[in-house]
Amino acid sequence: MAFFRSFLALFFFSNCSIAVFGQVKLPKLINDGMVLQRNSDIKIWGWASKEESISIFFLDKEYNTVADNNGKWSVSLNDLKAGGPFQMQIKGSNSIQLEDIYIGDVWLASGQSNMEIPMGRVSPLYPEEIAKASNEAIRFFEVPKTFDFNEAKEDLEGGEWVPVAANTIEKLSAVAYFFAKDLYAEYDIPIGIINSALGGSPAEAWISEEALKEFPEHHAESLKYQSKELRDSIETADQTRIGKWYSDIQKKDKGVEENWKAAEIDDSSWKTMDIPGYWADTEFGPKNGVVWFRKTINLQDNWTQGATKLLLGRIVDADSVFVNGKFVGNTTYQYPPRRYEIPEGVLKSGENTISIRIINESGRGGFVEEKEYKLISGEKEMDLTGTWKFKLGAEMPRLQGQTFIRWKPVGLYNAMINPLTDYSINGVIWYQGESNADTPWEYEALMTSLIKDWRNKWNQEDLPFLYVQLANFMESKDQPGDSNWARLRDAQLKTLAVPHTGMAVAIDVGEANDIHPLNKKDVGERLARAAKNVAYGEDIVPAGPLFKSFKKEGDSIVISFKNTGGGLVSKNGKSLSHFSIAGKDGKFRWANAEIRGDKIVVNHPEVKDPVAVRYAWADNPEGANLYNEEGLPASPFRTDEWD
Repeated sequence: MAFFRSFLALFFFSNCSIAVFGQVKLPKLINDGMVLQRNSDIKIWGWASKEESISIFFLDKEYNTVADNNGKWSVSLNDLKAGGPFQMQIKGSNSIQLEDIYIGDVWLASGQSNMEIPMGRVSPLYPEEIAKASNEAIRFFEVPKTFDFNEAKEDLEGGEWVPVAANTIEKLSAVAYFFAKDLYAEYDIPIGIINSALGGSPAEAWISEEALKEFPEHHAESLKYQSKELRDSIETADQTRIGKWYSDIQKKDKGVEENWKAAEIDDSSWKTMDIPGYWADTEFGPKNGVVWFRKTINLQDNWTQGATKLLLGRIVDADSVFVNGKFVGNTTYQYPPRRYEIPEGVLKSGENTISIRIINESGRGGFVEEKEYKLISGEKEMDLTGTWKFKLGAEMPRLQGQTFIRWKPVGLYNAMINPLTDYSINGVIWYQGESNADTPWEYEALMTSLIKDWRNKWNQEDLPFLYVQLANFMESKDQPGDSNWARLRDAQLKTLAVPHTGMAVAIDVGEANDIHPLNKKDVGERLARAAKNVAYGEDIVPAGPLFKSFKKEGDSIVISFKNTGGGLVSKNGKSLSHFSIAGKDGKFRWANAEIRGDKIVVNHPEVKDPVAVRYAWADNPEGANLYNEEGLPASPFRTDEWD
């Protein structure tokens, strides 16, 4: 009897397995709402039973194929014209009906956080854009953020195609949205964006194992992380260390113990500090752990009606915010802007107290400067900068950060790019580089290999690849100097030697105190301009002036440019800035620079025998003002190759 029950169970399981395997299955990308690439060979593929017959009905045509011995099948659709929406039916042992299909141009958007950042994050700059967002013909597919070191995945873990709409716009990549919107306005065809980006990721994480063999150190690291035991041990150690740090901080925090979030406590002995700023710059000195801040404000009756916005700039690292003792929001890491909403009924006429619990893991804790700190209710605003009270809740040793395994070489390619490579695309837009800025000497080679690798995987040798040069960031300097960010921009400039590439210069849209600048519209539109030239063949100036060549004339160096367009100009009409010049001693000095036709003449009275010129060579070349008449900034460059 036991044998009979086992036999029945095995029979039932086997037949269930066959039934499930016999069902036609599609990859996540081929789904309702998808955008298919026009004027191209389109692959529709999936899985079924061995030798199962598959039929596809699309645009009054029927396509037939048979699954191979591994259950894989595919058909090719050719010469599709832009339009939609359409339907597609796929039949095997089961039938799948796909709805709302468009045909147009598909672009892959990839890179790190500045490509990833959604419209909701940059909403203060574009409130009308978000309020009016609606376009069924622009579709986004968000690739799940995951990794795999052991195999190149055939399919994604999830994802769906969504149109631009009021309920989706805030989650869509801001750069990719403005890029797509610009192309749609120009060509009036559907645009599909596959967004596969991950914050903090270096270029080597996006390259296949085969291509990464050109870089032995990175390849060796990728092999190392194939070990699940290693990954698990690192994650366990990180979780244990970080968990204990946070557990200790919770136990030690006097602010929690004594309820410092409350509206009414005796804070007369607390120290004071001007916000924005960092407590390391006060007599308090550099400390990690928990620091509490409090401010009492007086409000009139008209502040108590309706919800009120509380803007707290950016805070390093994490914060929890209380108003009159009521929790109103928190942020767990330093980069997002703090935009909280105080519900109606929390604020009152008269005195109100804002309490902030800041957890600082390492570095300088406090409030980032040149951000907005205010209350907003309708047309009313109250400035919250100035004097706040603060007190140490718990001092802790610096917390060693976690090991970001997902950023290791090959992992993101395997899980977030390889599953896309059968899906026809029109080109790639790429915003990345910040995470490679510490090793700029290898970036040109990495990107050249990445571009070649992706073109091989998509079997498109001239696949347009458009990318953003690093924006201006960090403190601007009074004197010329060297910079890893400048060197990485130089590597990006040199990558233009790869055919069918384009670059959007962004040194005028960054923010000194924010690695994630809000201005994503100019970036997206500059990428679209490059696309019109590189991908669509438009006879337009694709970008700002690019260094072409130089020659010495007496005590001057004369620079020639490409992309001069209607002519070289100083954007603000002032003398050209951020040009420096050096003699054989290699010492750079700020130089005189003058526009003469499509050339720049650079000199300095103390440099009689100049050998090199640099332009905008800094982390943050704020104020660099060489543009073309088209209003596009010149790329930073150098004429020297000194290490």
